[in-house]
Amino acid sequence: MRASIGTPFVDTRADDLVWTLSRPPVEALAVRTVERPGLRVRLSVLGASHQVVVERDPDDGSDPLVETVACLPGFTGGLPGIADLPSWGHGDYRFASTVETLDPGDLARRIDLLREEVADSPGGLYVTFPGDPLAVTALHLNPEAPLGWRTWHAYPQSGELVSTTTSVTP
Repeated sequence: MRASIGTPFVDTRADDLVWTLSRPPVEALAVRTVERPGLRVRLSVLGASHQVVVERDPDDGSDPLVETVACLPGFTGGLPGIADLPSWGHGDYRFASTVETLDPGDLARRIDLLREEVADSPGGLYVTFPGDPLAVTALHLNPEAPLGWRTWHAYPQSGELVSTTTSVTP
């Protein structure tokens, strides 16, 4: 799913992002919900950041898994390279992130490839911001088991491309 939103791109950098599993779901600028057997996965773009909410059957009483990668007031920025939470309440959880600094041409090529991979995928959400065609936030749900997703946050003003990969074994 492609979305072009009217909210201006916020001038931020990879170092400003925080990863957390402790923030509640928030209102998003763009959302894609994908149903899986026994699960509902909501991919959300919050701006130059994302939130993924995984809910089990609402009758089982469990809290949702809420992954947030965003600029959060009061939190020091910095993403973990790897976060492993075995036997966490929702199953095994693994998060990994990388930050690449690319020249404008390489960033444009990567964004083109990303658009091709994500924009029309049944589990994809590709969002562009006004003012710069390289200002993109994208999420892509793994189409098959195991449950997992990838995200990308492009910051053209600094040439940074943040990529994250998450896998969850319920």
